Amino acid sequence: MVTTDLEAATGRYLDLIGRADEYGAVDLVLGLIDEGVPAEDVLLRIIAAGQRRVGELWASNEWSVAREHAATAVSERAVAAVTGRVRPAATRGRVAVACADGEYHALPTRIMAEVLRLRGWHVDFLGASVPGPHLITHLHQTGPDVVALGCTLPTRLPRAHATIAACQAVGIPVLAGGAGFGADGRFARLLGADAWAPTADAAADRLAAGLPSFPAAHGGPGGSGGAAADLGGEEYAYLTRHRANLLARVMDALREAYAPMGGYSARQLEHTAEDLGHIADFLIAAMYVHDAPLFTDFVTWTCRVLVARKVPAESVVLGLGVFRDVLTDCPGAQALLIEGIAAAHTCCSRSTQPANQPRRRAQSP
Repeated sequence: MVTTDLEAATGRYLDLIGRADEYGAVDLVLGLIDEGVPAEDVLLRIIAAGQRRVGELWASNEWSVAREHAATAVSERAVAAVTGRVRPAATRGRVAVACADGEYHALPTRIMAEVLRLRGWHVDFLGASVPGPHLITHLHQTGPDVVALGCTLPTRLPRAHATIAACQAVGIPVLAGGAGFGADGRFARLLGADAWAPTADAAADRLAAGLPSFPAAHGGPGGSGGAAADLGGEEYAYLTRHRANLLARVMDALREAYAPMGGYSARQLEHTAEDLGHIADFLIAAMYVHDAPLFTDFVTWTCRVLVARKVPAESVVLGLGVFRDVLTDCPGAQALLIEGIAAAHTCCSRSTQPANQPRRRAQSP
């Protein structure tokens, strides 16, 4: 019987990757396997759990971007070490595992691929940001039974939708996974995926049981239902087509509305442009799937990240207000921005409460 304390082991693993100790982290995970801990538990309860904590530490400003990147690189090496040590024979069908086009957070999808491999599937892991046409070429060449598509950021949903439809058009069903499809899988249903799984082990369980389809009310395979037919729209198309021009107009308007920008360095202006780009991308994604919480959850998360870095959340209110004023011909987008402003105001009020005043528990995005 294995008696290893996995919670304590996860703590040790986090300490090692936090110090970018690649050898130490690899020795730890391989040592656990030698002790009899199943490789799947090492992947999910040690490496994946450690990476979730890395994300939390970055968001709370306890870890820098550089430290987070280094830790992730070590975790990628640890996953490779585990899968190099444990090599089960393929006894099931073939799965093509890929990240959606534009999705560069590959580690969660890689872990899903390795869990499927441990469960006996022949897995082709295609990596980060796989363009739809190249994925379809691979399907024609290899003939997998299913595509497992990972998406971490909801800004990639329009491209994910195109990939799902293209896979199904050549007769290959799609299992969707990752936070980008929504914590409840609602976007996977909306985009017409054949199935959705919240975690790597749940994905393996779904495939082992066959590949059930979502009810027809959610659109069904190929997005043929009414909800899927309503995706996008004129405002989405306008925002996508004119994104660069829109951001330039917003930057100009922000300079007029916020005098201190006149003294910004080139680096500060670059960061401001990047932040505005993120707002635009989440707004566009929310317009595509007609889902206000997708946008307001992003606003709330952004405010928390900024407050942790001692940047006033009011800056988000200002940026959203400028977007709203610029998008005079997009009433749907303006309505979403107004909801985002309300969410940012809520964060502002919570962040300015006295230390001795209890705060309401924040909902996770």
